[in-house]
Amino acid sequence: MNLIRLTKSDIQNFIKEHEEDDPHQLMLASSRWPDLPIKSIVAQIQSRRKAKKKLPKWYNTSGIIFPQSIYLEQSSSEKTAEFKAAQIIGKSLLDLTGGTGVDCSFFAANFDRVVYNESNEELLDIARHNFNQLGIENVSFIHSEAEEFLRDNKETFDWVYIDPSRRQGGQKVFRLPDCQPDVINIVQSILESGSKILLKLSPLLDISEGIREIKNVSKVLVISVDNDCKELLFQLELNKSETTFEAINITNSGISRFEFVNGEEPNAVVNFGEPLRYLYEPNASVLKLGAFKLISEKLGLSKLNPSTHLYTSAQLLPDFPGRVFRIMSSNPFNWKDLKRWNGKKANITIRNFPHTVEAIRKKVNIKEGGNVYLFFATSVENKLRAITCEKI
Repeated sequence: MNLIRLTKSDIQNFIKEHEEDDPHQLMLASSRWPDLPIKSIVAQIQSRRKAKKKLPKWYNTSGIIFPQSIYLEQSSSEKTAEFKAAQIIGKSLLDLTGGTGVDCSFFAANFDRVVYNESNEELLDIARHNFNQLGIENVSFIHSEAEEFLRDNKETFDWVYIDPSRRQGGQKVFRLPDCQPDVINIVQSILESGSKILLKLSPLLDISEGIREIKNVSKVLVISVDNDCKELLFQLELNKSETTFEAINITNSGISRFEFVNGEEPNAVVNFGEPLRYLYEPNASVLKLGAFKLISEKLGLSKLNPSTHLYTSAQLLPDFPGRVFRIMSSNPFNWKDLKRWNGKKANITIRNFPHTVEAIRKKVNIKEGGNVYLFFATSVENKLRAITCEKI
């Protein structure tokens, strides 16, 4: 990538003028613009499209150069980066695996000094350019492997942020031993130097396995955006015996949280019952943390079944960390009763149920969409139920 050429006004104008064009057709017609680096321009167009929703501030900032799409895939969104930046403050931070620089750009607002380290020189050059466009002036840029930087570094940072690469041989990976750098082997030396660590991991990682492998985990955060699980974060501090778990869901209307400490979930006491007036479905972050019993005990809700992660109450709980529904009817599951939905629209969810959504739609001819929500689930005493709801 010719970074200097891409920053020129003629290239930037061309990118904006052709942003909605078909990239394939642009490549085929590249002979029309012999003086322009069409391949690099097409890559910018593709990356800008991904960034439009994910990184609106960057998208709307003049002169931003976007890295290849493959790097944007692992990059944090603006919403998750902003949330992370609000969790940690101090005088100095090291971003050991700087990457696209999205997280680092938000951390910089809360620290006097930030060091961005990255082994990919092209990514580093792009980040340095973009930080200049964004007016960020308190970041130093270093080009080195993570292990090399730690070996030569003499400075102690308040926080070290690590987002290891989760690609190996072109394939996505999520287990810690498969990521680069090998965080299992480097976190202990970082902690012993006096720093705290914020570690970003794949939401596919088994949390219990990760805690066993890394140790010194003081906090686990699962971050969802609009109920889509995006990030798993570990905060590490030396000699921390208790781990706090927090489920986060970020929406346009605000941030919902559900927090507990290790040991609470196994000891939680659950009440089970048939559907009452309201039905509750926990958000993706709560489910990822496995707070299946605790959410019932803490919020005073009945659970439909030990293996059915749906909850119910007679009185409305408006601040539930998930979706809330008003139950219109709750009946024993019966294929004949479902015939009244033939050709109609409904949103279908199954929980601990022997039939798939696709099988139900096909057999009854229920179309997707509409304002009605059908839940098919196993309730107490292993009864199959069809629960008709409207969303609150």
